[in-house]
Amino acid sequence: MYIAAASALLLASAGPAVATDKRAYTIFNPTPDSLLRDMNTDRPDKTESPYTVDAGRFQIETDLVTYTYNSDAGVTTRAVDILPFNFKIGLTHDTDVQIVYGAFSSTRTSGNGATDTDSGFGDVTIRLKHNLWGNDGGTTALGIMPVIKIPTNTLAGLNNDVEGGVIVPLAVDLGQGVGLGLMTEIDILKNSTGGYDPTFVNSATLSFEITKQLGLYVEAFVERSTESGAETVVTIDSGVTFAVTDNLQLDAGANIGVTDAADDLNVFVGLSRRY
Repeated sequence: MYIAAASALLLASAGPAVATDKRAYTIFNPTPDSLLRDMNTDRPDKTESPYTVDAGRFQIETDLVTYTYNSDAGVTTRAVDILPFNFKIGLTHDTDVQIVYGAFSSTRTSGNGATDTDSGFGDVTIRLKHNLWGNDGGTTALGIMPVIKIPTNTLAGLNNDVEGGVIVPLAVDLGQGVGLGLMTEIDILKNSTGGYDPTFVNSATLSFEITKQLGLYVEAFVERSTESGAETVVTIDSGVTFAVTDNLQLDAGANIGVTDAADDLNVFVGLSRRY
């Protein structure tokens, strides 16, 4: 469960010093083009990145469209989400703030002789990512990201409660264009009885640089709530990325449910753009 955090402690001595000539740049004094690090994203995999957006720069990461299918106990659910996004603002050399919005969602549930539909907009989530080391190079990078969800949704299937957590992502450069990402996350979520229970999320992703533009990844994702009776969500994920320019990336992928608690299939196409 704590593989990412444990690995981070073991690798701490390997973390390179952050370049000091970029610390003067802030949201009010943007980093010039010549000093920008390579664009890194928190998508399309579920494993978050430890890298932040350069100071004074903006980045938007979005699903153009995503389709989710699940069938369980004779009930079939199909959902389409349009343009959920993550808007990032580089505050300092090592810190950015992120505004995540669920955007528009439409769900159709059918089974047992009945059909139900639900559509509306999702929640707003605020995330503050701080890179502890490795933002501008080195074989490892570590970040920490507290998260708070603000209930703004208009969907019957979502709650109207404030929830939060903390994410710890670790990246390891394995060489030869292969990267390893590990993530540990602890969320405090509202349970079915009105209280709160912690949920633990762990994931690992392997990325492969096929060319300077084309990349592939495979991922394992596990989510487990401590609420009584909760089932474990496990998915196996895969996808591709294509760098159109230094500031524009396209992607597509699929997440396949392994356990009954996970959706059977989730497919998506999306993009990331830096300004």
